[in-house]
Amino acid sequence: MRNSVLASLSFAVSLAIAGPAPAQVRIGVAGPITGANAAFGAQLAQGAGQAVEDINKAGGILGQKLALEQGDDVSDPKQGVSVANKFVGDGVKFVIGHFNSGVTIPASDVYAENDILFITPSATNPKVTDRKLWDAFRTCGRDDQQGLVWAELARDKLKGKKIAIVHDKTTYGKGLADAARDSMHGFGVAEVLYEGVNTGEKDYSAIVSKIKESGADYLMWGGLHTEGGLILRQMRDQGMTTVMISGDGITDSEFAQIGGPGVEGTLMTFGPEPRRNPNAAEAVASFKAKGFEPQGYTLYSYAGVQILKQAAEAAKSLDPKAVAKVMHSGMPFHTVIGDIAFDGKGDRTTVDYVWYVWKKQPDGKIGFEQL
Repeated sequence: MRNSVLASLSFAVSLAIAGPAPAQVRIGVAGPITGANAAFGAQLAQGAGQAVEDINKAGGILGQKLALEQGDDVSDPKQGVSVANKFVGDGVKFVIGHFNSGVTIPASDVYAENDILFITPSATNPKVTDRKLWDAFRTCGRDDQQGLVWAELARDKLKGKKIAIVHDKTTYGKGLADAARDSMHGFGVAEVLYEGVNTGEKDYSAIVSKIKESGADYLMWGGLHTEGGLILRQMRDQGMTTVMISGDGITDSEFAQIGGPGVEGTLMTFGPEPRRNPNAAEAVASFKAKGFEPQGYTLYSYAGVQILKQAAEAAKSLDPKAVAKVMHSGMPFHTVIGDIAFDGKGDRTTVDYVWYVWKKQPDGKIGFEQL
């Protein structure tokens, strides 16, 4: 994935060199371009970058070309605020990002105060939109929606099975784990273990031992692919067959690289496979021609830029508040991941989480496949 990150950086640099002179509309894309979650930063940067390139080839927005500026928040809230402030100083009016909920929430305060509209492709914590900021939107779903799907699985398909819940203590991971646990409790289903772990560690033997002692048949993991992969690998090293259930935080091939062969059988929730959407065929071909696989949130980022274009054209304005008004109107936007409309808070009016399984693909590599 390091090559993907470097490709993302090179792509952004080429845009910076080629675009700024004629460009009149500045758009930012923000996420973890470096660090443990750089795979997801690459998804956001490539998605937004390809969309900007395609829109500029078609004449831009309201006759104005776009310039894309990239911000690296390293999945750190303080750095996210620094990126947001830099965008303000650089005259950015629209942002695609951030990736992490814990970064998006503090950065969003900067955007709201400085007339910047943002669309996050991936920040699922309810607080992103529940504060009813004028400028907050997302092309993804919410943790409470995803957690409910996990709980329904526990209620309907895992009767009599022991379920452990572990999270990474982050806004996203804990929020998702809590949403699943609360919904399970509402259905009368109890977990055998509920624990939090620290991100960035390499040795998770302590939590693995607790999971083993609990006798858990299934482990619901609220967190990202790095820690999830390490925990799963270390479970297999101890001879455990516990099946992991996780969500959108592991939607990158690096999960299998970290977790090893033992990730086969892992269950995962995400939106319907965007690469299968007929509307995405041309964009997917463009990504693959550049050697980038548009998995995970790549097309969710692309869709964010498409929405900005359509909303601005409907508003006949590039003023962020005028664009936001159109986006809040319930107008459907046609995107590579399907039609999207927003409610008054900036959430999608319809979100359908579906199940995936990690399994060996025809090329011998382990990847995720929609069930």
